[in-house]
Amino acid sequence: MVNIGYHAAKIQAKLLRNAYKSSLSSLVSFPIKQDRQVPIKVYALSCERDLPEQVASLRSFIRYVGVPDTFTIMSDGSYTDQSIQLLRNVHPCVDVQLLTKFQRDDLPRSVHAYAAQQAMGKKLAALMSIPIDGATLYTDSDILFFQGASDLVDLANSEDTHTYYLPDCKNSLDKRLIYEDIEMQNPINAGFILFKKALDWNESVKRLSNLEEFPNYFSEQTIVNLTIKRNHGIALAREKYIMNVDDQFMYPDKFATKQIAMRHYVSDVRHKFWLSTVKL
Repeated sequence: MVNIGYHAAKIQAKLLRNAYKSSLSSLVSFPIKQDRQVPIKVYALSCERDLPEQVASLRSFIRYVGVPDTFTIMSDGSYTDQSIQLLRNVHPCVDVQLLTKFQRDDLPRSVHAYAAQQAMGKKLAALMSIPIDGATLYTDSDILFFQGASDLVDLANSEDTHTYYLPDCKNSLDKRLIYEDIEMQNPINAGFILFKKALDWNESVKRLSNLEEFPNYFSEQTIVNLTIKRNHGIALAREKYIMNVDDQFMYPDKFATKQIAMRHYVSDVRHKFWLSTVKL
């Protein structure tokens, strides 16, 4: 039997995204009602293809979290000059930098090689290059923030030095980089990380260097998973920081409420990103 609700949601989302994309130039001229300054630096890696998602994610962050010290968007190199200017027009806190200029020169050779071949390798290079000086957030472009995101302000203001991570809802890891079964327990999603101190990546990246075959799509997330666990990271509350695809085949967004801080709309539920953007 055809799931009418699911297919209707996909069609509606496509129409909404197209409408949002066509109105971007005028949309970014509308000011975001937010006066709260948040002592946090935010970084995101995205590309021209995901420009509408990046704008919506950025605006939802400022609206529901606050105005960060800086919001730096690392371009994978595909953003046009027009799109870069459009992103900067969203808010004065926004900067756009080319990843090849942003990333550290002293990254391990295995990371450089991975970044040269795959998008997820670029993401690993980006994460390892982010300077950590106080509360620093990395967020993927397919994340929306909601009214409960004031919780993130409290985490940014707290004096602890823990790394906070988004628990994943399934095991999306490169098993070639896993040496013990326990390393697969409580998997971490690499799309949303709050850093309070610099991480030691060395031991995890050694596994990448020792990999005989070429890294795959999940190698980056596996390295992040291993590194954060080795650095004693703390899981964010699942009921507020949503990484869940249980509602994939339902029409409504089951998790988008005023109480949550954010939701990561990964590919399985990407269409719900646009259904929820309408509510923001």
